[in-house]
Amino acid sequence: MKVLIYSQNQKQMQKSGIGNALRHQKEALEANGVTVTFDPKDDFDICHINTLFYRSYRFMRKLQKKQIPVVAHGHSTKEDFLNSFKASNLIAPWFNHNLLRMYRHADYIITPTEYSKGLIENYSKIHAKIFPLSNGINLEKYLRDTKFSLEDEKAFYDFIGIKPTDKFIIGMGFYFVRKGLHDFIEVAKKFPDIKFIWFGYRYKLITSRPIMKALKNKPDNVILPGYIDMKYKKVAFGKASLFFFPSYEETEGIVTLEALASKLPLLVRDIPVYKGWLEKDVNCHMASDNEGFVREINNILRADQAPIVNEGYRVVEKRDIKLIGKELKAIYTEIINNQYK
Repeated sequence: MKVLIYSQNQKQMQKSGIGNALRHQKEALEANGVTVTFDPKDDFDICHINTLFYRSYRFMRKLQKKQIPVVAHGHSTKEDFLNSFKASNLIAPWFNHNLLRMYRHADYIITPTEYSKGLIENYSKIHAKIFPLSNGINLEKYLRDTKFSLEDEKAFYDFIGIKPTDKFIIGMGFYFVRKGLHDFIEVAKKFPDIKFIWFGYRYKLITSRPIMKALKNKPDNVILPGYIDMKYKKVAFGKASLFFFPSYEETEGIVTLEALASKLPLLVRDIPVYKGWLEKDVNCHMASDNEGFVREINNILRADQAPIVNEGYRVVEKRDIKLIGKELKAIYTEIINNQYK
């Protein structure tokens, strides 16, 4: 079996959640003996499309006319587009048009969680068969006990501008209101002796007013180093006291899987996407507002986190990249066998 993993503007996608998902799909499939190509001019048995704009839609329709099976990936929903960047709500009708056009004409959709499956099923005129399947995680890369060199550790501290003795909490994502960066900054003000480090790429031209205001008024203990590569990321997950992710809406949240896989305590907002796989005080910590986040952080820093992080690790063991690849291959096989019969 040979699979085309397709997305528009692959270079621009590299620093996004979709970029991570593309890499995960490739790793998952190759771990299960499936040949992967990113070249649309190649020969392939099935196409997995990860973007939903016009060129992706036209390419899907072209392949359908040739009776080549196509899967559309449901990374995005109407709900997680809102409150993202400057003017995102203004252009939401255009985005929704593209999203619905893609999902309505797709024969098959893969989406990361039961929650996102439910959202898509509730959109009007969706006839595709929808498979919920996690983006997965490479446990070997993110295991907290994985060794990193002293040189990498020193380079990380030098890059961030903190001392090895500094206690720090990390968050990650684009500079979006939806990601909760402004709440991350507000909560940091309650812990002046702890560094709060938010990793993520910032597109300055589309940064919204609430985020601009939060950045302008951020305290000195909030550090914004931008996007980081895997070398620094591994040290960050290995040395942090907590992964704090106050996002308001996700279809899964790959960074939450990374934190769990690193055996790093995880604090998230109590939102519907986590229902059924993350449980407060069992495998993670949850709160609904900044007051709750402050309370949870105080509790986390005082208590032994081993039982909770070990339960969190059991969550991602079921989402190991090899297991996800096996399920993905089975979905492709079902689609190929049933397509156009």
